[in-house]
Amino acid sequence: MSTGSGGGFQDPPAEVLAEAAAAFGLLATPARLHIVWALAQGESDVTGLAERVGGTLPSVSQHLTKLKLAGLVRSRREGRRQVYLVDDPDVVTVVRLMVGQLAARAGQPSSAPVRLRELGA
Repeated sequence: MSTGSGGGFQDPPAEVLAEAAAAFGLLATPARLHIVWALAQGESDVTGLAERVGGTLPSVSQHLTKLKLAGLVRSRREGRRQVYLVDDPDVVTVVRLMVGQLAARAGQPSSAPVRLRELGA
């Protein structure tokens, strides 16, 4: 990456790189990435997410807590249930781009659901 004035990109500040690394670190597990992918398609409660990603309620809830603390997802109350949604549209863009590119390389449409158990998680 060029830092000079030769028309290259400027290096971001260390704080920005640290924040980006932390966000990518949170998405580095198949379970959390799958949850964000599912939420990018629309909001859901913990039960719906657990069914979709093939996880247990406690594990999906723990992942959601970490994603929520990092500001990647947020929740709102709907009666007695908590509904989760992606809080940062840029994260949706990055996740859709990465998963879509990898799915295309593998010859699999990115809209095809892949359960965590199939990924070895």
